[in-house]
Amino acid sequence: MRPPAPAPARPKLKLYSFWRSSCSQRVRIALNLKGLEYEYKPVNLLANEQSDPEFERLNPIKYVPALVDGDTVIADSFAILLYLEDMYPQHPLLPQDPQKRALNIQIASIVGSSIQPLQNYPNFIEEKLDSNETIKWTQHHINRGFTALEQLLKGCNTTYATGNEIQLADVFLEPQIYGGVKRFGIHMSIYPVLARLHEAYMEHPAFLAASPEKQPDAPSS
Repeated sequence: MRPPAPAPARPKLKLYSFWRSSCSQRVRIALNLKGLEYEYKPVNLLANEQSDPEFERLNPIKYVPALVDGDTVIADSFAILLYLEDMYPQHPLLPQDPQKRALNIQIASIVGSSIQPLQNYPNFIEEKLDSNETIKWTQHHINRGFTALEQLLKGCNTTYATGNEIQLADVFLEPQIYGGVKRFGIHMSIYPVLARLHEAYMEHPAFLAASPEKQPDAPSS
């Protein structure tokens, strides 16, 4: 009797990403943490490639990231991360403890809903006012969110935001902190907990490999 044929290998994941997108960076971190290989598919937002019909079929709202896993297409970083949790449970990002789980989701929601979308309106603000107001708008909303996060994490003495293992909160926090420092001139000295976490993230290989400057579509100069 012949042994059963091996199951066909799953096709490699495809991640449609933009090097500077913090939403894409979240997913890259999670993929690295879970040890998942993926094909990087660059979408140049500055060249409006998100409006290409091929990409619009993947994500009609025309945002990055989008993930393709065989016949499954998921857009929106939060949805992608939850999908990865269900399909690839290695290195879980959500703890079983209900309180810690809720805290992770709360932190992710503050970043994903109350900070990141608002910092993406500078072109609109510049059209209505002037270029000097653009950075003020962005810094206001980042600082407002960071103040809330700092208060939420007050007294944190673990390696990462909600424990000694990297979880969902960390995956959302680091891209936002990284962008705040590198792109928007946020002074982290007034956020000691977030600053300490940022230092810890920058020592972890999964975060380093996901950083914007390490991506294949990042400018070389």
